[in-house]
Amino acid sequence: MPKYAALLPHMLHGCDYNPEQWMYDPAILRQDIEHMKEAHINCVSLGIFAWAALEPKEGEYHLDWLAEVIDNLYQNGIYTVLATPSGARPAWMAKKYPEVLRTGADRVRALMGGRHNHCYTSPVYREKVRAINTQLAARFAKHPGVILWHISNEIQGECHCELCQAAFRAWLREKYGTLEKLNHEWWTMFWSHTYSDWDEIESPSWRGETNVHGLNLDWKRFVSHQTAEFFRNEIEPLKAANPAIPVTTNFMGFHDSFDYYKLLPLLDVVSWDSYPTWHNSTDGNEMYNALWSDAYSDICRSMLGKPFLLMENTPSQTNWHEVCRPKHPGILRLTSITKLAHGADSIQYFQWRQSRGCSEKFHGAVMTHANRTDTRVFREVSSVGTMLEKLDRLCGAKTKAKAAILFDTENGWAIRDAKGPRNQDMGYQELFFRFYEPLWKAGIPVDIVNADMDFSGYHLLCVPMLYLLRGDTAKRIADFTKQGGTVILTMHTGLVNENDLCYMGDTPAEGLAEVAGVRLLEMDPLYDNQHETMRITRTPFPMAESYRCGKLCERISAEGAEVLAVYETDSPVLPDNMPCLTKNEFGRGTAYYVAAFAEHRFFSDLLLSLAERLGIAPVLDTTLPEGVTASARMAEGGEMFWFLMNWTAEQKSVNLPFPLRDFESGRSYQNVIPLAPYGAKILVKAE
Repeated sequence: MPKYAALLPHMLHGCDYNPEQWMYDPAILRQDIEHMKEAHINCVSLGIFAWAALEPKEGEYHLDWLAEVIDNLYQNGIYTVLATPSGARPAWMAKKYPEVLRTGADRVRALMGGRHNHCYTSPVYREKVRAINTQLAARFAKHPGVILWHISNEIQGECHCELCQAAFRAWLREKYGTLEKLNHEWWTMFWSHTYSDWDEIESPSWRGETNVHGLNLDWKRFVSHQTAEFFRNEIEPLKAANPAIPVTTNFMGFHDSFDYYKLLPLLDVVSWDSYPTWHNSTDGNEMYNALWSDAYSDICRSMLGKPFLLMENTPSQTNWHEVCRPKHPGILRLTSITKLAHGADSIQYFQWRQSRGCSEKFHGAVMTHANRTDTRVFREVSSVGTMLEKLDRLCGAKTKAKAAILFDTENGWAIRDAKGPRNQDMGYQELFFRFYEPLWKAGIPVDIVNADMDFSGYHLLCVPMLYLLRGDTAKRIADFTKQGGTVILTMHTGLVNENDLCYMGDTPAEGLAEVAGVRLLEMDPLYDNQHETMRITRTPFPMAESYRCGKLCERISAEGAEVLAVYETDSPVLPDNMPCLTKNEFGRGTAYYVAAFAEHRFFSDLLLSLAERLGIAPVLDTTLPEGVTASARMAEGGEMFWFLMNWTAEQKSVNLPFPLRDFESGRSYQNVIPLAPYGAKILVKAE
């Protein structure tokens, strides 16, 4: 299969397009194409919510209008990302086949309405989806204008109907074999909830069972499995018609109603929809929003180890944030460049034209209700398109990272469900960001992997709160360290197995205690207004004298590890000088154990010192000003592209380690490069 990046001579610059809403006015459709060309749009996503227009009555397919749109677009140099319409089925289907409607955890079947309101298990719904997809494939799979299948849209949610209950029980029987094993793995002796018949098992519900954590975990795993099987059913007729056309679906950032990683074997390219709450600070600093957005871009880039597609972002404002602020002048260009910097091969928008009615009528669009092209937003979109047309050589360019962070969806589910040691907020995602942020700010590339992925090739592996151990993850962490890698483990690691059963004996379990050279004695969660102090006692690299710690502090015993920091407390009952940070030589590698939820400054000092020791260099050997980030990608043939982004309302300057040339303007910079407020630059080596 050819790389998707090679399907076009340049980056994708596109948008969601809903011509079915405008078929009553052919003049609008003709005008759209001319305006798209003016905006330098080279692709559109079609058909996402068009099922009622494609099949207005059961078995009656109206595809001519879609063919005409695709033909007209292609004749004008605009490619089609063709969607399957399964995200929202037509009303006739819900009326005739009520089983396709989703049932909630309260066991109440939903009414017709909304989107993603369907049962993934329903044979009828799978059959109807397969039928419409077969029609689309037969008509368009060989069309030269169709370059990508967009499967459904923002897949999400779960169904608790009887069909899903039966499928869940069958899935459990295949997994466990016997009720005896299931009862043991779920520890159903608790509260006398032992199952004596498979039919007694129900999915978790606030009306019934929510306290058997093995059940809760397996239900989420089943939902992920069922979503993937539904997805497989979706793509089979598409791949049968033309296996060369790649498939994707758009993820929604850190949304975790199911495990996105379960779709990776079925995807040719990862894509996602990015909607940070821009301009929510009081000082104009957009670093937090950029941090969140860049982190998920790095997740998407790491998932398949190649560039991703930005399927949606708004050209101006969303309509579903609490406050729907438009992007200020220059922010669209800045956010587009940071997506390219972190691995995107596209900049695509929701949406091309604002709807006249319903819930998205005030969502931002390239064309607003004013129907004008002399707006600021249209000019900025056009400018991004012009920029992308110059970046042919960046398509398919890779990011080489020597550091990785392990961030796992199933582990996050288990931590959130554990009922202790903190029920307010364990801070799993927050701790992930405390690892990610200092590397990001320093311009050090980092991959983000889950527990199933290979991390053997990295120099540094950061493992925040790996509470749940599944498969051979612990062994692979041990092997990584033994073979010369450096690993950072933290509190709340290695406490339960894959079914959330606590390990008997010392923890961290599965050999991680030996890797770290420590043993957990006691967990001490703190209220939000409380803190403890970590005092550094040995300094193998530059560190401050002390750091504040909150949320969770573990009492550990050093079992062979070298103690680098201890707790310092004024409490008359808590012991002083207990280990808080340790270092252990394991095989040819080194393991650090952080026993407390330390402040940001601690992680910055630790990670940047380790990176320097391990030869993990930033993309530019310079100190970046506060509010400026840097990234780099290597194109085919070894050509490097550097990216500088200023997330503040202030003028910034970056000292350069070597001369660089502005890729767009051609201007060369020898020693210092200025960055305007919210400015961004794409740079190459100066000749």
